Amino acid sequence: MALRPLLLIAAALAAATAPAAAFYLPGLAPVNFCEAGKEKPECKSGIELFVNRLDSVESVLPYEYTAFDFCQAEGKKRPSENLGQVLFGERIEPSPYRFTFNKKETCKTVCTKTYDTTKPEEKQKLDFLKKSMLLNYQHHWIVDNMPVTWCYDVEDGQRFCNPGFPIGCYITEDGRPKDACVINSEFHEKDTFYIFNHVDIKIYYHVVENEALGARLVAAKLEPKSYKHTHPDNPDCSGVPMDISNKASGEVKIAYTYSVTFHEEKNIRWASRWDYILESMPHTHIQWFSIMNSLVIVLFLSGMVAMIMLRTLHKDIARYNQMDSTEDAQEEFGWKLVHGDIFRPPRKGMLLSVFLGSGTQILIMTFVTLFFACLGFLSPANRGALMTCAVVLWVLLGTPAGYVAARFYKSFGGEKWKTNVLLTSFLCPGIVFADFFIMNLILWGEGSSAAIPFGTLVAILALWFCISVPLTFIGAYFGFKKNAIEHPVRTNQIPRQIPEQSFYTKPLPGIIMGGILPFGCIFIQLFFILNSIWSHQMYYMFGFLFLVFIILVITCSEATILLCYFHLCAEDYHWQWRSFLTSGFTAVYFLIYAIHYFFSKLQITGTASTILYFGYTMIMVLIFFLFTGTIGFFACFWFVTKIYSVVKVD
Repeated sequence: MALRPLLLIAAALAAATAPAAAFYLPGLAPVNFCEAGKEKPECKSGIELFVNRLDSVESVLPYEYTAFDFCQAEGKKRPSENLGQVLFGERIEPSPYRFTFNKKETCKTVCTKTYDTTKPEEKQKLDFLKKSMLLNYQHHWIVDNMPVTWCYDVEDGQRFCNPGFPIGCYITEDGRPKDACVINSEFHEKDTFYIFNHVDIKIYYHVVENEALGARLVAAKLEPKSYKHTHPDNPDCSGVPMDISNKASGEVKIAYTYSVTFHEEKNIRWASRWDYILESMPHTHIQWFSIMNSLVIVLFLSGMVAMIMLRTLHKDIARYNQMDSTEDAQEEFGWKLVHGDIFRPPRKGMLLSVFLGSGTQILIMTFVTLFFACLGFLSPANRGALMTCAVVLWVLLGTPAGYVAARFYKSFGGEKWKTNVLLTSFLCPGIVFADFFIMNLILWGEGSSAAIPFGTLVAILALWFCISVPLTFIGAYFGFKKNAIEHPVRTNQIPRQIPEQSFYTKPLPGIIMGGILPFGCIFIQLFFILNSIWSHQMYYMFGFLFLVFIILVITCSEATILLCYFHLCAEDYHWQWRSFLTSGFTAVYFLIYAIHYFFSKLQITGTASTILYFGYTMIMVLIFFLFTGTIGFFACFWFVTKIYSVVKVD
């Protein structure tokens, strides 16, 4: 679906910036190939080409290969897909393109499609093909579990390898070439589509040291071309390009052909065969400096925050503990004054405890998923592994969610434990599922391949109701069974009056300020992640992402603790919701950035695509809100417990 893309194609290579070593892909064995007539059980001669769904940067709606009128593979079984692939809208199918290892083919016919524009059904198929060329839809082909790439030169003499290639392109009415039409000067007819009906495929292989095993494929590259085959039965792959005028009527014939050549590549080993794609990614070279820069700034700020806290607090505690005389005690000031109210239960304690439960679930899920991604387990060859891992972990982490929610709800003095468990199980997951379901209805209506099949929806509901909910109940049972959290100071019967607050200690300015620092350390990574989701670029910097995740946790904690300290010094003891919202406000900056990204970086057109973009963005914002808010609350809770346990209170 739209939330899909090549996060899966994205190798977990960058646990460092170094290229992958042989440690590269846990759990995936290479396939050996040998020439026809020399086959052995461990080595085969036939190479299959699979096709994935087609997508576009101008539309959020992907379509499966069979939705277009291309050459189809007859009677071949499609490979099974895992949960992550289905959720990300991947639809891998067999193709009619078949090769034999080390056998050169030149201008081989695949099939010929004929359209009679006087017949409504055939005209509709041709119009769909034209619309997809206008929106620059891209093929995604797979050979030996690797993307077939189209490599071309970009500015500064760099070479970019795209894991997809366009169906075709369009020359506008005023003669301006759109998208891929710039590659060929022969594409010049106004208001005309040019379809790439021929591909030159180059397959690179590496001979295994032990020659008896054969060879392994290390790269597959292609070049899309357009030919108007005058003799479709006996094509020669030369002559003028295949043009389809926008106003064309009568019969249109498109012959699809391919050529394939094999080349030995001694320098690339199987274990590092993804490197050439990842090294060609635009921006990544420039961004290392920016990422390191933001890490240094954040670490510097963290050091400052820690130093201020330790020095000031140390002085406060020493001063409070030296006050022996009653006169001194009457002159108490600052945060010690509110010791009798600091653990007073917050308003809407039920909702806060439910948010904390869901936030804990998301926090642990993110940590474990990123940890596995850094180790290379969620690599590109394990298609869909990232999403599958995240969903399974979320389902299994129902127990900590129930436990945390129950523990805090009990400490807030709540007694409606059944309502608490039900809300923890259904409130936040229910909002996400409802949004997801509405987006899915739009995708169904548009006939997109990203629409989740009904069976998969039932399976997701079964995982939620039959595994996650019972686990949440188990966690809540143990949470309620334990004694309430012991606070270091007693709470007074009568609430203390809060004095008039200055502007910056009022709740709203503090909350708005609190989100700036954490957002500052993630927005560069956010750019890459949004690119991978909406612009179909590969994301492989899991090592950096893990580092940024750790820094986000530290920054959220420190910013919240700092603001919490200022508010306590101003004798405002309502810290629970404020600490949650201070770091949770980072999600609002995330939303603002996503809106800016939509208008400044994306070329998405159409109402359905726009609704889908913002629908999926709202899911991400909610998850991010719960995740950052929970970090802030736990940090502040630890801080408050710590400082009030070391001061002497009469």
